[in-house]
Amino acid sequence: MPDSNIDNLHVRSQQVLITPDQLKSEVPMTDVAKTSVLEGRQAVMNILDGKDHRLFLVIGPCSIHDVEAAKDYAKRLKVLADEVSDTLLLVMRVYFEKPRTTVGWKGLINDPHLNDSFEIEEGLHIARRLLIELAEEGLPLATEALDPISPQYLQDAISWSAIGARTTESQTHREMASGLSNAIGFKNGTDGGLTVATNALQSVSSPHSFLGINQEGQVSIINTEGNPYGHMVLRGGNSKPNYDSVNVALAEQALTKASVSTNIMVDCSHANSNKDPALQPLVMENVTNQILEGNQSIIGLMVESNINWGNQKLKSTLSEMEYGVSVTDACIDWEATEKSVRSMREKLKGILPKRRSVS
Repeated sequence: MPDSNIDNLHVRSQQVLITPDQLKSEVPMTDVAKTSVLEGRQAVMNILDGKDHRLFLVIGPCSIHDVEAAKDYAKRLKVLADEVSDTLLLVMRVYFEKPRTTVGWKGLINDPHLNDSFEIEEGLHIARRLLIELAEEGLPLATEALDPISPQYLQDAISWSAIGARTTESQTHREMASGLSNAIGFKNGTDGGLTVATNALQSVSSPHSFLGINQEGQVSIINTEGNPYGHMVLRGGNSKPNYDSVNVALAEQALTKASVSTNIMVDCSHANSNKDPALQPLVMENVTNQILEGNQSIIGLMVESNINWGNQKLKSTLSEMEYGVSVTDACIDWEATEKSVRSMREKLKGILPKRRSVS
């Protein structure tokens, strides 16, 4: 036979990556950050269990591209979180990985310099340092679990995770989620249908065995117990919203029929706002009214919020870009964030304690 390669024909190069243990040794978790993570996880779980009457709001930039702006946002959010803590648990969105429909910037871990240099190991260091600093502010943190390898490097700093609409149907992501240490929301499919998310909730609560990596970076067989804190996230689909009371009721029926958790979270962005940030506060208002009218299933919301309004295209350096403006989906600004969150708290502070029994 001719001496020719039959392996990795389309692989340009391979590079050995730092192990999770090595990264955690170089960027260790602090006691303050660990306490914040654990308290945040427990608070979310208590809300899902009906032991805490509050709603939790996963709120923050669509994606993180500027570390200093993220820290600035976190300081503002912490002040607001303390102000509304009797009614709302604010969890900061810290999304480092972005799924792309075709191609595009894949997030701070994949391309931390925003220039297609793909310094992934540096991106992991940057992401871990930022997560620990934000946790030390006393904020619970949320992210999207997209890459099946990266959770071993970063998930110890996360209090809530999401599985996105593009990956809810993925067996790999359902298996991975079954082993995560925090509550996890599965978004409905991009077509707006509920079936893939309902199936995902059945799957994530079950034990799984699959290929992954351990803390030493070795390829391993991962055996999980199943995650009991999966729940559905309604984000609309096919340019149609699904946060209204009729669609929420349909989701409740589908979840009950599948014998899975009827806890529902509403994503105020994506198709629920037609990707127009100006509509996100209106979604928040609608959900608030549903709760005032007796809804029992909605336990949280997601809001894409930043320091400044809208979004912008990537440029060659941060100095050329607008400060605190998203480079992915358009966000509401800080003024609108404060106004909407305060309004929700004011309307719900008297009703939520009576809504679910607190043990």
